[in-house]
Amino acid sequence: MLDIELKAVTKTYPGCNEPAVKNLSLAVEKGSIVTLLGPSGCGKSTTLRLIAGFERADAGSIALAGTIMSNGNTWIPPEKRGVGMVFQDYALFPHLNVFNNIGFGYKAKDRNARVMEVMELVNLKGYENRYPNELSGGQQQRVALARALTRRPVVVLLDEPFSNLDADLRVHMRVEVKRIIKEAGATAVFVSHDQKDALAISDRIVVMHEGDIQQTGTPKEIYQYPDNKFVATFVGQSNILEGKMGKDEQSVITALGVIPCNHTHSLKAGEEVYISIRPDSLEMDEDGQIEGRINESIYTGESSDAMVDVTLENGRKMNLLTHIHPEEDVKVGDMVRFKVLPHFVAVIRHD
Repeated sequence: MLDIELKAVTKTYPGCNEPAVKNLSLAVEKGSIVTLLGPSGCGKSTTLRLIAGFERADAGSIALAGTIMSNGNTWIPPEKRGVGMVFQDYALFPHLNVFNNIGFGYKAKDRNARVMEVMELVNLKGYENRYPNELSGGQQQRVALARALTRRPVVVLLDEPFSNLDADLRVHMRVEVKRIIKEAGATAVFVSHDQKDALAISDRIVVMHEGDIQQTGTPKEIYQYPDNKFVATFVGQSNILEGKMGKDEQSVITALGVIPCNHTHSLKAGEEVYISIRPDSLEMDEDGQIEGRINESIYTGESSDAMVDVTLENGRKMNLLTHIHPEEDVKVGDMVRFKVLPHFVAVIRHD
């Protein structure tokens, strides 16, 4: 069952030549967490606002839980759509305590019981009488999420919910927010420009660019098998090379040599393609086919992110980004050899 369905939705803002969202179609299954991922200006926030009813589409239809909310003949205002919204700045009322922030606008007879139920879900029991300025950033976020869940919405929409959190809290809240949404049985749509947030929290990711959907898939599909160069370079880091499909249709002939691939999109031998090699797919090996000199290295704790200067078969130079295990004793200026692991190698059709 679908909780959200957008069909051929287009939105152009006054004074703009290009639409913010172009002929966009999207389906979100009940109980799933979907992230709209992309750079600033790609149309993800506009899509969220169209679902919420804060903006009206120029064309197309939007349905929530099977009911049309917006099309050429119908318009349901935001307050009647059954949508819970978590804003980037949380939008808490400073003069209300936690209990009344969570229960704001909820007038059903079970108000007290429902607020306490949701407070327990978000691990805020005992904080009822505190005010927003007495809470940490993570606690404020949980109050905002609890308020969105109190009315038992059809869908919960979250606009860059982790952007105001420091790095350690961000990692913790990814896990916590995902748990809360799943335990509540809610359907959720996130907006994010951070690929780590999207990979960690999502059942499915929708990668957007210039108002278009570039690819939809599970986090693993998006990361390991990008459909095009934009997805390969925006979601994680990647080395992009040109090549031709080998005769076995399971490898690509490049200026680096013949590169084995796991995911080839059923491309035919001899077809011109791009190949995406993730840094994770280059492993140091004394007998590896790729040789180069380290010209830059940044230690991150988890690895050393190294740029390796490689001479290609056509004589040109190329810098390859690779993640070297921290146990490896390497430094700038060292000559190193690598082999390619096919797990994070994907073949991309020419645009």
